[in-house]
Amino acid sequence: MDQVLRALPPQSDPRVLVGFDTSDDAGVFLLTPECALVQTVDFFTPIVDDPYLFGAIAAANSLSDVYAMGGTPVSSLSILAWPRNGSIEDLGQILLGGSDKMREAACSILGGHSVADDEPKFGYAVTGTVPPARILANKGARPGDALVFTKALGTGVIATALKRGAAETKHVDGAIVSMMTLNNLACKIMLTTGASACTDVTGFGFIGHARELAAASNVTLRIESAHVPLLEGAYDYAAAGAIPGGLKNNMEFAACAVAGAIDPVLEQLLYDPQTSGGLLIAMPEADVSKMTSAYPPARRVGSVVERQGSLIELL
Repeated sequence: MDQVLRALPPQSDPRVLVGFDTSDDAGVFLLTPECALVQTVDFFTPIVDDPYLFGAIAAANSLSDVYAMGGTPVSSLSILAWPRNGSIEDLGQILLGGSDKMREAACSILGGHSVADDEPKFGYAVTGTVPPARILANKGARPGDALVFTKALGTGVIATALKRGAAETKHVDGAIVSMMTLNNLACKIMLTTGASACTDVTGFGFIGHARELAAASNVTLRIESAHVPLLEGAYDYAAAGAIPGGLKNNMEFAACAVAGAIDPVLEQLLYDPQTSGGLLIAMPEADVSKMTSAYPPARRVGSVVERQGSLIELL
């Protein structure tokens, strides 16, 4: 996809404040000097068996990109692919789960689009607003900043263990709670700090999204690997070989930007594709305690330094 996007002609509209050239989570379009639109879209195949939970997780995942830009979601359009002979009851539960989560976010569903497909897929296109002066993007991280992460990693390996029938219920439940948790409160607290850059950690894994932030900001991120929080059970499942295909793809793509040797199982988890993952935030060291005390799941996980030989250094 990177190769294809690079071949497209550059945009020249000055109202496009954030486009796809910096691999940001969402696009930002200037409406007025005081207001810009944040726009994003995301959908995927079921990650859990329960249709209601799948719908809610899909909604939380779609909303996350707006929060990562420092925005407030206001409206959404659903995107659905559903088998012609699929269960109407299951479909209703998926839509209900998504609707309940959108209501929690105070984000109105205006409609949507559906197609017939043998494999179910669901998600949303979400529109939000943000004051132009308050936009947070991949670009902007400053040497001397600390890195804070707001959720634990491991949804990909736990989902893989679940598919293999090897996951404990308590670990699956923990992953579901994490995936259903909106990033709205984390975003609100982040905006009270001097945050300079932000991305949410989703399909490209922690390293993949950190790489995008480092590249856009022209800095190196030093990751204190032992401080990165993990979901309960995630390490053991990864050690036992519950490795999703997306994790391997992420390693193949991003490992060239990484230096440093750490526990290989922990390193794999840093590439684990996340669903509805946390926010990775660059902010002044002085603001870290403010963020972590107001939002206890948040952890300091590293620092930003002048650009070194690699984009990511694992410690």
